[in-house]
Amino acid sequence: MSIWGSLLGGVIGFSLGGPFGALLGSFLGGKISNISSSNTFGNQQNSQQIFALSLIILSAKLSKADGRVSKEELIAVKEKLQIPDSEIDQVAKIFNKAKDESTGYEPYAKQISEIFKGNQNVLEEVINILFYIAEADGHVSNEEESMIANIAFIFGLSQNQYESIKETRKSSDKLNPYIVLESQPTDDLKSIRKKYIKLSKEHHPDLLISKGVPIEVINESKNKMRAINAAWDQIQKLKSN
Repeated sequence: MSIWGSLLGGVIGFSLGGPFGALLGSFLGGKISNISSSNTFGNQQNSQQIFALSLIILSAKLSKADGRVSKEELIAVKEKLQIPDSEIDQVAKIFNKAKDESTGYEPYAKQISEIFKGNQNVLEEVINILFYIAEADGHVSNEEESMIANIAFIFGLSQNQYESIKETRKSSDKLNPYIVLESQPTDDLKSIRKKYIKLSKEHHPDLLISKGVPIEVINESKNKMRAINAAWDQIQKLKSN
């Protein structure tokens, strides 16, 4: 079952508070708030809803980071989040509200960081997908990259983690395998292998789904896994020469 049908009720607004609750609370009494606050969801589904909501709001903020909202970016949001046509009007209301309100992205990033505290691989996946959204018009602007970098900082991600995510967005023939695996060329193969195993476990799609990443957006996780595997293959070849 798609997460979108249950995302748009007032439940999350009541349960989250903070900037998320304030934004969704603005819709109460309208069509979006037609789910009773007595409804409850399992932890995994609730986490998936929060993850999806996080992407909608941060994507809206990102879409105007360079002063313009491109059609390609809006299409990317719909495609990346696999929003069905039956739900797009409702999701668009949240997107447009987040885009037009005066609240900056920072309070949302801080709340997301608190919600997924201890699950940095989930937070990394938010950054990964934000890059996908920014790339939609064929170019990541300096303003967009600066915003994504600051969100990663708010999330508590290290510079190595951020650079690794950024590097995996490149094609396998252009990526620096050491950056992807958060290593240095001077590191020995054994220590790099430990990094590879750690990253492979952390970014395995099944693990991410269990931690709250919706199945609708898991393809970008699979792409990251391919980059991690490609980087390890390259390093093995480099170290064997």
